Amino acid sequence: MPDLSAAAWRKSSFSNAGGNCVEVAPLEDGTIAVRNSKRPDAGVLLFTPAEMSAWVEGCKAGEFDDLAGR
Repeated sequence: MPDLSAAAWRKSSFSNAGGNCVEVAPLEDGTIAVRNSKRPDAGVLLFTPAEMSAWVEGCKAGEFDDLAGR
């Protein structure tokens, strides 16, 4: 697990709706960390830039819309 103490976390502007708190941070090794800002010690997911790009593009295309609001 990389050291995240100096990570520059950014919260989604959509995170305040309904108490959802998703944050991302670019790391020095090029990976992107994702966490729940309400539980920052609960762990993070790490993505390569290509993985993050695929995820974002899939979200934009609505590929995960059926999972929202569960």
